[in-house]
Amino acid sequence: MVGGGGHATISHTVEAQLLAMHVGNCTRGLERKKRVGRRRTNVAVQMIPAIAAAVEALEMSSRQAQSKMPIAEVVSMIDLVKYQEGAVVSRTLVNCSTGTVTLFAFDEDQGLSEHTVPFDALVHLLEGEAEITVSGTPLRATAGDAVLMPAHQPHSLKALSAFKMLLTMIRS
Repeated sequence: MVGGGGHATISHTVEAQLLAMHVGNCTRGLERKKRVGRRRTNVAVQMIPAIAAAVEALEMSSRQAQSKMPIAEVVSMIDLVKYQEGAVVSRTLVNCSTGTVTLFAFDEDQGLSEHTVPFDALVHLLEGEAEITVSGTPLRATAGDAVLMPAHQPHSLKALSAFKMLLTMIRS
């Protein structure tokens, strides 16, 4: 419609129809976005187990790097460390802020001189025979035996025969 002055004008009816069409398009667009959003949400929800598995794998890889031994596998502790003539060999299996687990192989007549540590330490003999002295008291231990050495108490170890032990220190 052409009004005075040659400018094109739109009647209120046509304007209302155009506005209704625009609103309709927007509403349909919103509905489409909601459907796409729901699909995206569904895809995200479906991806959660995969993401959780990936995070778990990364955490296990991190623990594996910290532990120095296979995770979620059966291992022979005795085979994780070998004897060396005239030496004490150690292998840290777990090393974290709350404690350590270390495997030792002592050749016969080798040992650790008297010392103290600020944490309780548990020695578990895996094979062989050792004399473990705690606060001046000698204790003879063989495969399968364990000795708890209290924090701040002097202790030492001597191999009566070649022996292997697992040392667990708890930092608390």
